Amino acid sequence: MTASPHVPLSGGCGCRFLRYQLESPPLIVHCCHCRWCQRESGSAFALNAVIETTRITLLRAAPEWVDTPSASGRGQRIARCPQCRIAVWSHYAGAGDALSFVRVGTLDDPDQAPPDVHIYTESKQPWVLLAEGVPTFAQYYQAREVWPEQSLRRREDAVAPASK
Repeated sequence: MTASPHVPLSGGCGCRFLRYQLESPPLIVHCCHCRWCQRESGSAFALNAVIETTRITLLRAAPEWVDTPSASGRGQRIARCPQCRIAVWSHYAGAGDALSFVRVGTLDDPDQAPPDVHIYTESKQPWVLLAEGVPTFAQYYQAREVWPEQSLRRREDAVAPASK
């Protein structure tokens, strides 16, 4: 995992109506190269900082929630600015609302959250070059193989109450 960013990390939408702050470093930062993320982002990949939802503080405005389909078939809920409609984070069915996948590009300093892992590289665009030393997986992976122990404990603490 890359060096811990300086927290808190602030971010928001394009029109600056919605503002938020990450109160701790992300659990992990995924760079997803699946075709679904390419289509949804309109780019070659999606870069998401995974963090406990309880560690996101809204500084201004509340997001509008939009339910959308996902490649898994279980859907995702996307938090968007109610004015400019930029997606700032989402929740996937697997973790429910306990974990948020924050769009790194919405951070004020996205350089603080480079990818810790590249996933679904079997469908990455051929012109995208991946940095050496960053784990890559053709599809997904087992978290215990990649995540730091502290992140695994934090994830367990966040998801366990939600599953009861």
